[in-house]
Amino acid sequence: MQIPAGLTQSAFSELIGCRVVQLDEGAAHVALSLEPHLRNRGGKLHGGVLFSLVDISMGLACSSTHGFDQQSVTLECKINYIRAVSEGDVLCIARVIHPGRRTLVVEADVWQGDKLVAKAQGTFAVL
Repeated sequence: MQIPAGLTQSAFSELIGCRVVQLDEGAAHVALSLEPHLRNRGGKLHGGVLFSLVDISMGLACSSTHGFDQQSVTLECKINYIRAVSEGDVLCIARVIHPGRRTLVVEADVWQGDKLVAKAQGTFAVL
């Protein structure tokens, strides 16, 4: 799916360094590199950055489902942090599991290589 960058990137996603790797109908793959300004006090990738990566990826998966001409917003999101990230890249894979007319339910997994870093589920409203 070829979408103009202006519709897949926001100023915030650019600020934290998100890169859209793949976009299919109902799915988005978004990568992020651990940079020094994204670390928490313990030197690990900050959980808020991981959550933002998940939210951005889920939002793109929603847009690829209902169309980039409509907006969707996060109603709720739950995340399980499974392992810390000390260096390198992570990849978030988000999939719409219920594409309703008014709400969508989305799952996301964050991977570092073959290791699961975080798992999330969210509900989005179509505006």
